[in-house]
Amino acid sequence: MNVNIITMSDIQATNVCWLWYPYIPYGKITLVQGDPGDGKTTFVLAVAALLSNGKPMPECDSTVTPQTVIYQTAEDGLADTIKPRLIEVGADCSRIVVIDESEAPLSFSDSRIEQAIVKTNAKLLILDPLQAYLGIDVDMHRANEIRPIFKTLAGVAERTGCAIIIIGHMNKMASQSKGLYRGLGSIDIVAAVRSILLVGRDKEQENTRVMAHLKSSLAPEGCPIAFELDEDGFRWVGAYDIELDDLLNGTRVERESTKQAQAVSLILEMLRDGEMPCTEIYSRLAEHGIGRRTAENAKKAAGVRAFKEGAAWQWKLEK
Repeated sequence: MNVNIITMSDIQATNVCWLWYPYIPYGKITLVQGDPGDGKTTFVLAVAALLSNGKPMPECDSTVTPQTVIYQTAEDGLADTIKPRLIEVGADCSRIVVIDESEAPLSFSDSRIEQAIVKTNAKLLILDPLQAYLGIDVDMHRANEIRPIFKTLAGVAERTGCAIIIIGHMNKMASQSKGLYRGLGSIDIVAAVRSILLVGRDKEQENTRVMAHLKSSLAPEGCPIAFELDEDGFRWVGAYDIELDDLLNGTRVERESTKQAQAVSLILEMLRDGEMPCTEIYSRLAEHGIGRRTAENAKKAAGVRAFKEGAAWQWKLEK
């Protein structure tokens, strides 16, 4: 066999394109992982909803043309689970499509994936969960079996320019373990993807879930992004103060609370003359580099009562 040599001076350098900078690159694979029930699928569907409507991602200003999303799931029913979830997060369901697996299950190496992306011009493909789409004879713990199928899938992403998100579960390793080693399967899975996002709960805020960057090969790691899940549905919160270890381990490390003390002082000053919309308080605190989580903790420390006036929440100091 002849040896072909490529000279780097002949390679045309290009920039990475982003679905959501710096979290989800186009033309690459992103892994979203978390414990069961912590909201990772809801998070990914909410991202798909924004893309399907051409709306900006959280903490971003730029809008895009509405795009098609392919969503494959082996865990939930399309009619009774996925469609209601898509409606709840506001997706344009005419732009969410599914590859029919009724005759044969799909896998990473299946040619139908690239055919479907090209046919629909999809900009995002979601595979949920990881272990369901590896292939029937693939052992996810064996590096020599993982590498070729991820190389195949990465090639599809690169050729089509489609962002590919794989949703994966966490293993039951000790909570003190490094986040990159909490994913199921071989560490070669971690090596194969360009970005890894962890979705977990803020144990101090019952309804708050947080996405944090575990790995970023193409850009500096982004700040944690929060969303809320409660009886009123799904809401994006935006940038959020939380340490990765706190989110991963479920325990809070005691630190000097200088930001919280600053937040308490600012809240007391803002509410000195009466009530104020909480959105305005959050905005003013953000100008001082104080995020939502610190604001909520400072609210309790300052003795603030929240109440609803019409459609808006107000904060007021307790007498």
